[in-house]
This record gives sequence, C-alpha cells and structure tokens, in this order.
Amino acid sequence: MSSGNIVGIVLAAGLGKRMKSKLHKVLHPVCGKPMVSHVLGALEGAGVRRIVVVVGHGAEEVRAALGGRAEFAMQERQLGTGHAVRAAEALLAGEEGLAVVACGDSPLLRAETLSGMIALHRERGAAATVLTAVVDDPGGLGRIVRGADGAVERIVEAKDASEEERNIREINAGTYVFDLRLLFEALARVKNENRQGEYYLTDVVSILREEGRPVLGYRAADPAEAFGVNDRAELAEAERLMRRRINREHMMNGVTIVDPETTYIDADVSIGRDTVVHPGTMLRGGTRIGEGCVIGPQCDITDSEVADGAAVRHSVLNGAVVGARTTVGPFAYLRPGTRLGEDVKIGDFVETKNAWIGDGSKVSHLAYVGDARIGRNVNFGCGAITVNYDGYSKSETIVEDDAFIGSNVNLVAPVRIGRGAFVVAGSTITKDVGEDDMAVARERQTNKPGYAKTLRARLIARKMNRT
Repeated sequence: MSSGNIVGIVLAAGLGKRMKSKLHKVLHPVCGKPMVSHVLGALEGAGVRRIVVVVGHGAEEVRAALGGRAEFAMQERQLGTGHAVRAAEALLAGEEGLAVVACGDSPLLRAETLSGMIALHRERGAAATVLTAVVDDPGGLGRIVRGADGAVERIVEAKDASEEERNIREINAGTYVFDLRLLFEALARVKNENRQGEYYLTDVVSILREEGRPVLGYRAADPAEAFGVNDRAELAEAERLMRRRINREHMMNGVTIVDPETTYIDADVSIGRDTVVHPGTMLRGGTRIGEGCVIGPQCDITDSEVADGAAVRHSVLNGAVVGARTTVGPFAYLRPGTRLGEDVKIGDFVETKNAWIGDGSKVSHLAYVGDARIGRNVNFGCGAITVNYDGYSKSETIVEDDAFIGSNVNLVAPVRIGRGAFVVAGSTITKDVGEDDMAVARERQTNKPGYAKTLRARLIARKMNRT
C-alpha cells in the first residue's frame, strides 16, 4: 500500500489479574461500551482502516465482542509489550506506512489526539511519535526525557529513574505512532535482559534514537487520555472521567444537565438541544432523546427513543419508542416493544410490553398493557389490564380508535374492542365488542338489609368458640 496507509495495533492479550474477574479486562464496560471498543473507535475516528488486535487470555470473548471491526493476532505467551506487537507482524507483512500502537485498556484515548499525533509525525518525518501527558503525580509511570530540541531522547521507567528524572511530570501515555517498517526492524533487535525477562516496546524508542532517527513527543491536551485501567478502582475512575467528558460535550451542544455529577450518560447516547436532564438519570446504550424534552429526575432509559417535546419522569424504559409531546410517569415501566404515538399519556404505575398505543390515548394509572394494539384517543381507566398470558402462550388485545375502557376492566386476550366502544368499569371481557357497543360483564349487585349486623355477630361467636 501507499505510504499514506495507517494500520492500528491494539494490545489486548494480558490476563488482567488485578481486576479479579472472569471477564477479560478489556471487555469491562466504561460508559456502556467495552474498554477496547472505545480504543477501536478512537483509531477508526482517526482514519485507521485496518486494525489488528493482539489477543491471548480470553481471546474468544474479545473476538466475539469486536466482531468484524478488527483482525486478530495470537500472543501465546505474554512476554511484554514488544513481544505483543511482534505477534502482529505476520499479519502485516508487506504493509507500508504508519502503525498506531495503543493499549486496549486505555478507553479515554480520543480520535482527535491520534489525528494530531499522525499529523505531527508526518510533518516532521519522524520514525516514532510518543503520546505523552503532564500529570500532577507521575508515580510509577515512565518519564519522558526530552533533548534541547524538544525531541524525545528516552523513556525512563520510574524504578530506573534518577532523582532528577523522577521529578519529571511528563509521562509516557503508552500510545505510539511508528514507521511500520522501522518498527519491526527495531523490534527484532529488542532484548529481554531485564528483571521480568520481557521485551519492552519502549526499547524501540531507544534503538531508533541510537540510529539517529527522530523520535517526537505529542502532549495530550487532556491528561486523562494516559489513564490505563488495571483494577476495579481504576475502572470506576475511568467511568467518572469519561462521564464528565460526555456530559460536558452534551452541555456544550445545548443540553441542560442540572447536576452532571449525578447524571450517567453512555457514550453512544444522543440528545437534542434544549432538552433538560434532571438528577439521578441514567441514559444507556443507543438511546436517542429529541429536542426540548424533559428527562428525569430518577429515570433509567436503555436503548429507547424519545421524540421532541416528550417528558419522562421517575420511570424505567427499555427498548421503547416515545412519540412527540408524550408524557411518561411518574413510576412507569415501558418494556421492549412499546411504541407510543404523539400526545400520549402514560401515568403512574403503568407497565407496557409489546404494546402500540396510538396518538392521544391515555393510560393514566395502575394499568398493564401487554401484547396489545391500542388505537387513537383511547382511554384506559385505573386498574384496567390486558390479560395476555394463559400460562402457555401470549395472545393479542386490539382496542380500536375512540374506545373507552373503564376502571378495573380485564380484557382477556385474544379479544377486539371496536371503534368507539364503551366497556363498563369492573367488567371482565372475554368476547369481542362491536363498534359503538357498550359492554357490561359483571354480576348484578344484591343488597341484603340489616345482614351486616347478623354477619358480625356470627363472626364474633366463631372467634369465641376457637378460644
């Protein structure tokens, strides 16, 4: 390929012992997506079209999670970062151009940063460009030692650093751009003469410098991009940092987030302008919120669509579609397959599942609508339910436009309520109701004068006999 070609190499073979988890480390989610998926997204956003993920432990799970987004190279034994990159060499034989090497546990890496690294690398004709960050406490991270010209002279591990070098606050972020051919030539010369007996990718930098080739450092605007996740505490910190980044981006795009510290928005969620998100709200997966909506407080919305001008309060939505100007809640539960039209009202303690509810209809309180097709301008009274399950199979209820369903009505499916029909409160409906018909299905009331007094006396006597 041409020299403009860019390949990505993502290191994801490590066991991640400190996570103490059956789930592979790079598959732990951060803001709704596996860590390694965030890394691939950054590479893709920077124009990298061919990505090789180096796998080892949990290889099948990583392959399954990433699907067709990458090719995979197996690192049978984990002998260091240099050894991991060499595992990708066979797949990339014959390629020319640049290689971007990143770690699969660095979810905060951004596409714009990689694009900046690549641009600097090409502009200056570098052999390698190292992503760096300036942090308050470098701790055990490798220090970047620069020369008088600003180029990177070497990367010094903390345990090997002098007192002066330990005071350096610019650290190695673990992401690199290399000339692909020079990378593998230098890797062939890397030795494992160290305490761990491993082959380090950082030694490539020293080899290239010894050959007189230019090695540059590209400083990340956000030091969080250098953050790698090794345990559950760091996973929580990565989530916090990314959530802050996501929330700020939405606010800069015209969304009001009343309290960003208590608002949790996944990476793939979209929100329209002038929407207000109240505290305690969680927006997950591929949820899409329109413009001018009111969401929250205390909402949990997953993989759902909420159209312009809708309001959802104190409710749970999963796989639901909410039409424009529709109101949901408080304390509603919209389950998968729910589709609400425009100007619908779903009130308190209402549950829906696999239900289509037409424009202008109201299910105001204490109702269940499942496996149903509800027309326009239908009123469901308090306590009305669709009886959709007989213990073996689900059946459908159809309620046509302008029908009225009274309080405490049971619609025993399969059943159809015709257009404009009226179902009287307290009825259990087992047969179809025709258009504009009124249905009554309840036992006639009988009053027995004075019998309550007799009944009380009988109950008291029964209780006395038991004692």
